[in-house]
Amino acid sequence: MDLWNPRVYDNPNPIYFFTATINSWKLLLERGTNYQVIMDSLTHLVTNDIIYLYGFVLMPNHIHLLWNIRDPHPLPEVQRNFLRFTAQVMKLEMTSSGDPFLDEFKSTQRDRKYHIWEHNPLPIPCYTREVVEQKLAYIHRNPLKTKWRLSSTTLDYYYSSARFYDRGR
Repeated sequence: MDLWNPRVYDNPNPIYFFTATINSWKLLLERGTNYQVIMDSLTHLVTNDIIYLYGFVLMPNHIHLLWNIRDPHPLPEVQRNFLRFTAQVMKLEMTSSGDPFLDEFKSTQRDRKYHIWEHNPLPIPCYTREVVEQKLAYIHRNPLKTKWRLSSTTLDYYYSSARFYDRGR
């Protein structure tokens, strides 16, 4: 699917700007292999024809994605499964390593012992090329923000799709 093809925006399954945040904005993703857990999960979704991924950035406590959910997969199911799987892997890693940081995620809910991701991730449909370009620029600039200063240039930040665009991939 060509991101710059106008027919992309006529699709009944639009491109979504998706944001998910770690519970209480804790800096979990930068710990251990958690960035790689997210990257591997996204790779799985792409290679198994569940999503088209147009852009991403993984920050210490949240992620932004530009993705399109492929038929016949419903958006809520893909979001739920992605967040559930990544939370489970991160939780298991902390459990097996005896990481006391896991206690920060204890849940008061009856249906779970730990709560890794905030409830209600935010998918915003993007119906025009201009909106997609604006969201993609936002994603790529996120690591440069004064609050984070994770990189001096968009291309130097490893957990972002900026390099793929720069290299024409």
